[in-house]
Amino acid sequence: MKFPLEDLSSFRLKAWYWGRKEEYCTYLFDHNISYPEGGFKHLLAVGAKNICPIEEGHSFESVERFQREHKEWMFGHWGYDLKNEVELLCSDHPDGIEMPNAFFYIPKTLFVFGEKDVEIITEGDEEAIFFEVLNTEVPEMSDGWRGKVLPKISKKVYVDTVERIQEHILEGDVYEVNICMEFLAREAKIDPFDLYLRLSALSPAPFSAFHRVNDKYVVSSSPERFMKKEGKRIVSQPIKGTIRRGTSQEEDEQLKLDLRNSEKEVAENMMIVDLVRNDLARTCKAGTIKVPEIFGVYSFKTVHQMISTIEGEIKDFLPFTEVIKKAFPMGSMTGAPKVMAMALIETYERTKRGLYSGSIGYITPEGDFDFNVVIRSAFYNAAAEYISFQIGSAITIDSEAEAEHEECILKAKGMLAALNAEMI
Repeated sequence: MKFPLEDLSSFRLKAWYWGRKEEYCTYLFDHNISYPEGGFKHLLAVGAKNICPIEEGHSFESVERFQREHKEWMFGHWGYDLKNEVELLCSDHPDGIEMPNAFFYIPKTLFVFGEKDVEIITEGDEEAIFFEVLNTEVPEMSDGWRGKVLPKISKKVYVDTVERIQEHILEGDVYEVNICMEFLAREAKIDPFDLYLRLSALSPAPFSAFHRVNDKYVVSSSPERFMKKEGKRIVSQPIKGTIRRGTSQEEDEQLKLDLRNSEKEVAENMMIVDLVRNDLARTCKAGTIKVPEIFGVYSFKTVHQMISTIEGEIKDFLPFTEVIKKAFPMGSMTGAPKVMAMALIETYERTKRGLYSGSIGYITPEGDFDFNVVIRSAFYNAAAEYISFQIGSAITIDSEAEAEHEECILKAKGMLAALNAEMI
């Protein structure tokens, strides 16, 4: 049932705050940002009517069977470590968050937000839910956590890792590897709802997500789409290339030109475009893979980014999860060639990525879907009071180890600001 809304912004916050009492909750919002192919649909899933049973080693197939059986809206995530189901790889590092590798559920109540209305899909009383939400009071956003965050590895270890990766590049093992480092805190009492509000205010993004699975939370300000399916059409939009916003219109335009004309950034973007084209070629019809836009520069609140769009038409009678599986995880967070890059990531990183570099999104009753890339995100294990976020950088032969470390510390400041935390 649809209900007209006078104040969409107020109602969506109330609905989300109303829904946070449930152990399963997923909120997806594009912040009304103009984005090629559009950002996330504005959706809120509350409560789990039915949870998808995941067969170990067959996560993608389990989700496909569950969707085929129920044909309802589903929300959930694919964790980065599903790479071990796709390739002969492993994940042996510690994981303080312990989010399931794959998790999907059919919500008890779904809010589909329009520009001036909301559709409520539920087996309960839609009207009663609508008025219950209207009468929900949302507290003011707080000043943040005010805690202290520690990098998992030292600068010396990071620099040494970059230099070792470059040795592999010189030996011809890889062209590029995306290496990440964790920032963490224990005994952290965080309000994830409040953190999402603060992060969204500082860095609104077209694929933002709040995702709760029991006592595990993800707060994401992702600017990147992993993959979308509409009918037979598959779209992937990797981001490679980022530069800050200027302090004046003239500087801003010059920085956009600098990004577009950067040989390093263009080369990295082209490398990932080729990788995605190869991934889609495994599940799309021959001759349908196209690149309608390459090296497009788009502006967000704090940065300009270089985005390319690759599309194809999925093969007839192919399960929709197969196109996800054959392209997973996304090349923008691994490197090239992908399998060797992931093997080196496991060798040199110190933390299991978990849902970081994975994907959050939804699947429709028709088997269409939209999934983001989980970056610029904080992860919280409420039971363990463990807060974590990871920062990545693409290492090439031209990378300077010290500069890459400085860039990681700079990137971390955005999440620290959202947390109102300090680094030690």
